[in-house]
Amino acid sequence: MIYLDNASTSYPKPPIVRQRILETLETASANPGRSSHKLARTTQKLLDDTRYKLAKLVGAKNPDHVIFTFNTTDAINLALKGLLKAHDHVITSRLEHNSVLRPLRRLEKNGLISLTLVNFDSDGFVDTAEIERSIRPETRLIALTAASNVFGTIQPLKKVAEIAHSKKILFFVDAAQMLGAAAFSLSEIPVDILACGGHKALLGPTGTGFLYVNETVSLSCWREGGTGGDSLSELQPEKMPIHLEAGTPNTVGIAGLNAALDYLFEFGIKNIRQHEQVLTAKLLEKLSKNRRVKLYGTSDLDWRLGVVSFLIQGYQSDEVASILDESFDIAVRSGLHCAPLVHKALGTDKEGLVRVSLGPFTTAEDIDILVEAVKEISLSSF
Repeated sequence: MIYLDNASTSYPKPPIVRQRILETLETASANPGRSSHKLARTTQKLLDDTRYKLAKLVGAKNPDHVIFTFNTTDAINLALKGLLKAHDHVITSRLEHNSVLRPLRRLEKNGLISLTLVNFDSDGFVDTAEIERSIRPETRLIALTAASNVFGTIQPLKKVAEIAHSKKILFFVDAAQMLGAAAFSLSEIPVDILACGGHKALLGPTGTGFLYVNETVSLSCWREGGTGGDSLSELQPEKMPIHLEAGTPNTVGIAGLNAALDYLFEFGIKNIRQHEQVLTAKLLEKLSKNRRVKLYGTSDLDWRLGVVSFLIQGYQSDEVASILDESFDIAVRSGLHCAPLVHKALGTDKEGLVRVSLGPFTTAEDIDILVEAVKEISLSSF
C-alpha cells in the first residue's frame, strides 16, 4: 500500500518504535512512582527521559511542565477546561479542528465563556488583524492551530504571540500537525500552552501525547486520582507534573514515543522538512496540470506542510478516496477532516475534500503513482 494519510496518523513507524515497545513490555512495564522496586524505578526513568526529550523538542526549560496525555484532544481538554473561568472571552479561528472547537463550544453553551471565531483567507491563513480587532478587556486566551490539517498552511504564530502578549493574553497552540514536520522553538515563538499528540509527525504510537504549560500558567486539574506520591492528601497535589497526571500512565506507549523522538533527533526534523517540501512541490506541480483537479491552499512551500487537499470535477471526495484505495491501493483521507468551519467557508461541506498527507517515508515514486491514478480517475468521469 501507498500510505498518504500521515496527517491523521503516521505510518509506517520507525522500526525502533516497535522494538522499544516490545523491550518495555518485557523489562519495564511496571507502575512508575507507585513502588520502590527495580522494575518500577526503571519505568519511572523511562518517563523522566521521555519528558526531558519532549522538553528538548519544543525548547521548554522545565521538563516538569511537560504533561503526558493520551492524544492531542486529551491535552486540549486538560488545557481549556483547566484554564477558563466564568466570563472569560476566547478568540479562536474557523481553521480549527473539532478538538479545539467542541470544548470551546461546550464551555460557551454552558454559559461559562464567550467566543469569537476569526476568518482565514483563500490561501488558508488566519487573519491576524481580525484577531487584534477582536480583543476585549475580558479576553483571556487566543487559541490557534499551528498548521491547518486541511490546507497544510503554517500559521503566523510569532505574530499572534506578539499580539497576545502585548495585551497580557495567554496564547494556546494546537501543534498536532506541526511538531515533527517542521522546526518549532518556544524561544522563537513564546507559546504559553501547547498541545500535541504523539502519533502523527512525531512518529510515535497512538494513545500518546503531551501538554506543555508555561511555569507562569496555572491550570486546575479535572482528572484526579492516584499519583503514587503525596498519598495522604485528599486533594490532587499541586506539584507539577502530577497535578495534571492522575492514574497509571501509558508507559508502553510512552516508550514507543521515546524511541520515535530518538529517531527524529537522529534523522533530523530539518531533513524531514526538506524531504516533504520537495515531494509537496512535485505533487502540487503535477496536479496543477490536471484541469479537472482543484487545489486548495498556498503555493508558498515555506508556509506549507506536506498536506495537499483537492477535488476532482464530477466526484465526491469519498468516491475518489474509495477508488484510490480499492483500485490503486493508495490510502488518503476524504470528507471534512474534523474541521467543519473550514469546509463551510470553502463551500465544500457537502462533498468534502480529498487530502493527501506526506511523511518521511513517502517516496517520489509514490507521488508519481498517485498523480497517474488521479489522472485516470478524472478522465473516467467524462
